Amino acid sequence: MAALDWRAIAAGKKARQVASIPKEWLRKLSNIPTQNDISVTSYPSYCDLLSEKELNITNYQVDHLLHQLSRGELSAVEVTTAFCKRAVIAHQLTNCLTEIFIEQALVHAATLDEHFKKTRKIVGLLHGLPISLKDQVNVKGIESTMGYVSWVNKYAERNAVLVDILEAEGAVLYVKTNVPQTLMWAETFNHVFGRTYNPHNRSLTSGGSSGGEGALIALRGAAIGVGSDIGGQIHQNPFCVLWRLRLATVIWSILGPISNSIGGLKVFMKAVVDAQPWLKDPLAVRKRWSEKEYQLVEHGGGKKLCFAILWDDGNIGPHPPITRGLEMTKTALVRAGHKVIDWVPLKHGEIYNCLHIIWGAGAYEDYETMTAPTGEPIIESMNPELEGLVEGLSFRPSGGISAYQLWQAQKKRRDLREEYLQYWQNTITVTGTGRPVDAIISPVAPCAAPPHGQNKHANYTMVWNGLDYTSLVIPVSNVDQRLDVKRPRKTFYNDTDKAIYESYDPATFKNAPIAIQVIGRTLEEEAVIAMAEIVDTALKTGIAKL
Repeated sequence: MAALDWRAIAAGKKARQVASIPKEWLRKLSNIPTQNDISVTSYPSYCDLLSEKELNITNYQVDHLLHQLSRGELSAVEVTTAFCKRAVIAHQLTNCLTEIFIEQALVHAATLDEHFKKTRKIVGLLHGLPISLKDQVNVKGIESTMGYVSWVNKYAERNAVLVDILEAEGAVLYVKTNVPQTLMWAETFNHVFGRTYNPHNRSLTSGGSSGGEGALIALRGAAIGVGSDIGGQIHQNPFCVLWRLRLATVIWSILGPISNSIGGLKVFMKAVVDAQPWLKDPLAVRKRWSEKEYQLVEHGGGKKLCFAILWDDGNIGPHPPITRGLEMTKTALVRAGHKVIDWVPLKHGEIYNCLHIIWGAGAYEDYETMTAPTGEPIIESMNPELEGLVEGLSFRPSGGISAYQLWQAQKKRRDLREEYLQYWQNTITVTGTGRPVDAIISPVAPCAAPPHGQNKHANYTMVWNGLDYTSLVIPVSNVDQRLDVKRPRKTFYNDTDKAIYESYDPATFKNAPIAIQVIGRTLEEEAVIAMAEIVDTALKTGIAKL
């Protein structure tokens, strides 16, 4: 096909997207911030589109929303309308959406209200709750472009298993969110919808590959969102200051929840696993929600936990704001009566390199196949200055490897997992609790949200993915130009470590959120949620005392 075809297809899709937004809503957004306005997080509170009640609805915590919906104090249509409006606002500010199906959502919300009116009962745990989906999650009759122009006009013939479960539990689906072309980038940009921006500072990345979800939920355009996790993508959205849960891969596929509260993660997890996904997904393990595990029975009841902090992974040293976030967490936990020790990383570089081989195997051939029908160029850089260029770019995915080479990499990964398991188990001798370390606390990335095109390393999340450990991201603070001064370093692990160190300037990262992650072992979802609540409470209590 001619080179211009892919541009025309992309433009047509973008035009259809704009047409899916009610015109009267757009007319009320005439006072939208300009590109010179870096932070746009406060705009929804004073724009003309949301009524006071709708603003309150979208600001409620998930638990409170579900309580009001279950009592009939709020209708599903009211809640859905409020979140649809706020999602449209978020999209105008950050370009976070791909598919917008408001009419379909309101029809579904009305059927939920009719059911409640007749029976005075809710459909399920998520009754009337709007939930957004990352673009890759299929909804019957809706496109899933996955950031490829070649996939425009291809409509899903059936729902993803998770979509069926969410709707059966009463959730209302209404938007899908932006992703990078190929899903293999830690930033969100593609030729169909363009770039997604961080609402805290639009000169910074929103992360990837779930960057659309991150931006949307940061602006409270969704109560809960669904992201996915291959190389740490769910976690690469601490850049937008959110709570995120990375599940063991056997729970269900690679999808996981993102929310503005831990409570949102908990109710999502409970609703989905209790819906028996293993009866619909052959890869899902048979595991219901365990209240015993949530009560931390195997972790001393949560009375005195031993956390281990990974200050530095020995490959890329973290920036000052990240270290400050870890220090705040340690101080808060010790003050709350818990023990905190240091975690010495075990072969993190080997794990990281092994995963690169596995996840990148044959990637370029796959990308060529996907882009060939329209001739759209394969994106090889997320740098805005290089958008639209084909030559002189900075990254090219790996080509194919033999089956034998892939098997050897898989074996290496399995051996590393076994070694790490024993390493963790051996910490029973140093915790003082009679148990191994209860959870690890780690940076989510070596830096806060970097400028566009500069988010190149997922080393602090890929390791836990490779080990298949459960982890949960907690927002801690924001970059403070007064506190987070650059500290001198004389030695570096490698050239990348030096480059990341030299990229730090507090002014560049203005307003960027700081987050940490709590890591448990495989299939410890309930325990990790409970321990993350303990960490979050300790942090909030500590801040209140300052």
